[in-house]
Amino acid sequence: MDKIKHFIYDYFLTIGTTETVAIYLNMLGLALVLMLLIFIIDFIIKRLLIGVFAQFASKSKTNFDDLLVKNRVPTNIAHITPLLVALEFISDVFYDFPAFEALVERGLKVFAIVLTLWIVRSILNTIKDYLKTLPNLKDKPIDSYIQVFMIFIWIIGICSAIAIITRTPFINFITGLGAASAIIILIFKDTILGFVASIQVSINDMVRIGDWITFEKYGADGDVVEINLATVKVQNFDKTITTIPTYALISDSFKNWRGMTSSEGRRIKRALFIKQSGVKYLSDEDVNDLKNIQLISSYLETRQSDIKSYNESNQINKELLLNGRNLTNLGVFRKYIDSYLKHHSAINKDMMIMARQLAPTTQGIPLEIYAFSSDKRWENYEYIMSDIFDHLIAALPYFDLELFELPSGGQFIPE
Repeated sequence: MDKIKHFIYDYFLTIGTTETVAIYLNMLGLALVLMLLIFIIDFIIKRLLIGVFAQFASKSKTNFDDLLVKNRVPTNIAHITPLLVALEFISDVFYDFPAFEALVERGLKVFAIVLTLWIVRSILNTIKDYLKTLPNLKDKPIDSYIQVFMIFIWIIGICSAIAIITRTPFINFITGLGAASAIIILIFKDTILGFVASIQVSINDMVRIGDWITFEKYGADGDVVEINLATVKVQNFDKTITTIPTYALISDSFKNWRGMTSSEGRRIKRALFIKQSGVKYLSDEDVNDLKNIQLISSYLETRQSDIKSYNESNQINKELLLNGRNLTNLGVFRKYIDSYLKHHSAINKDMMIMARQLAPTTQGIPLEIYAFSSDKRWENYEYIMSDIFDHLIAALPYFDLELFELPSGGQFIPE
């Protein structure tokens, strides 16, 4: 071994160089030889590992090994052997320079920590990518959990590297950090909040990847495309991306439409505002005219007969419509809406169908339609709802009813 250490040194002495120059040239020569050896070993092992992994991946049924290659796990592992060779022979290269040897050795140990972090990160990324391919986990915040592991690993790695550089035992270094814990918590406040929020979001199943959420505070209205430790990314329907802090999901109020998308229908809840002055009792002639409307003809026949029997048995004076029991055009129209919705092919008949009258307002009497469309897709849902209200607005005049409408400028022009 001594011959190897001083091979170049002896050669330079024989050609007449001074001892000092021979020592330095010997060190440089050995360093170049070691670097060349490390490069060759790294190249060979990298090719072998990548070849073995690629061959194994092509034959296996799972895609986990393909993801290992994609995330450069074999490439990072291949660097371990050259690093061990460097650590083994570094003392021979710097045999005559012990101080320089200690410095380079600390540098190699720090690089070993960095290499370990690379390997762990590539393995965790592989696990993350693999878990995202599983149907049961595709909508889970896998990124958040991987990032938490990486944060702890990076903290340990950085602390280890600093301990090596400062020549401080790792335990003593960690103990010394206790005094600075308040500063560390302040620095990593958002990370800690995000970590806690990610756990609560996952445990309570508040948000999944693919959910449609509406978060007015942040201007988000679209599908969740990513959940990680610090942020939640929402792709809005105009294809813009809104980034929301993860902890905002548990500290603020937002709307998740998952219940609607997983249900049997999408709710229609909209009102027609009827002019109060148009509401009236219906005479027998009015009722007979409305019997031509097929959807309510049998209803009117039955109701007219019941009302007439009641009024006659109670000797009601029907010279004035107010007396006794009567039908109103608004009530009949409400019944028409109910019958129309129940016969509409796009309305889910197994869910609630209702036409209800709300408290009168300054804009008229709200007549609200409450039903559920069978098709939950946004475009089709809007078409169905528009089709229903187009029909009902056009049907109003047949019942001598009008929609409330603010007067336009032309209505104030004197004749």
